[in-house]
Amino acid sequence: MLAGIFSSIIAYVLGSIPFGLILGKGIWRTDLRHHGSGNIGATNAWRTLGKQAGITIFLCDFLKGLIAVAIAQHLSDSAVVAVLAAIFALVGHSFSFLMQFKGGKGVATGLGVLVMLMPTVSLIAFILWSIIVYITRYVSLGSCVAAIVVAILGITMDYPSPYAVFGVLAAILIVVRHRSNIGRLLNGTENKI
Repeated sequence: MLAGIFSSIIAYVLGSIPFGLILGKGIWRTDLRHHGSGNIGATNAWRTLGKQAGITIFLCDFLKGLIAVAIAQHLSDSAVVAVLAAIFALVGHSFSFLMQFKGGKGVATGLGVLVMLMPTVSLIAFILWSIIVYITRYVSLGSCVAAIVVAILGITMDYPSPYAVFGVLAAILIVVRHRSNIGRLLNGTENKI
């Protein structure tokens, strides 16, 4: 019980670190909230600040999810504790207390937690995302499709049931956070990378 509470708090705090905002302003002297899509994530950083910024912010957001779950798994063998940490890392990233409960869309952080929970699924999802983005140049399309595939694989593959629940919840969160992108995809006005 205590491990779950402690892990969840740590995961939320880690998830809440807005690397896109911190690094954008600190290194590139740019507040991503006022440029491009206004999002602090890797895609907007890539478009606004260039490839190096996009990759750096992606890796930082990825690592905070990975570290959050790694801490939980170190503190407890419980799948539920690990999943709680994964969920709170995503919630922290999307609703950061350091940004008035606003934040990113959760894709990089979601991949980080997924690597720790379901490594095979994370590899499949990343490959699928890469193919879709390479062919279409739409990061949002790749992200939403990959998230849905994670939910399906989490249910159909041989993982503990809490991991399957996480896959579904993460997919819902990521798709909902991309609702404006989905609207633009349907209207043919979504930005390409």
